[in-house]
Amino acid sequence: MVKLRLKRCGRKQRAVYRIVAIDVRSRREGRDLSKVGFYDPITNQTFLNLPAILDFLKKGAQPTRTVHDILKKAGIFTEFKS
Repeated sequence: MVKLRLKRCGRKQRAVYRIVAIDVRSRREGRDLSKVGFYDPITNQTFLNLPAILDFLKKGAQPTRTVHDILKKAGIFTEFKS
């Protein structure tokens, strides 16, 4: 099964996260299938690759709780339902 989850990047005390599609059996820093977004919690910036995210969601990928909240703020699920 594939999940959309956060992958930690950046330096110590200054974390930034990539939103990646990854197999559930992989660890957090493991090899990802695709990079589909970027999230910086300090400046609250988000960059999302909408076609790639919608494609993974249509194929059955499950977002984690945090990624679900980020996608909900961006309005992905209104596009996904239509």
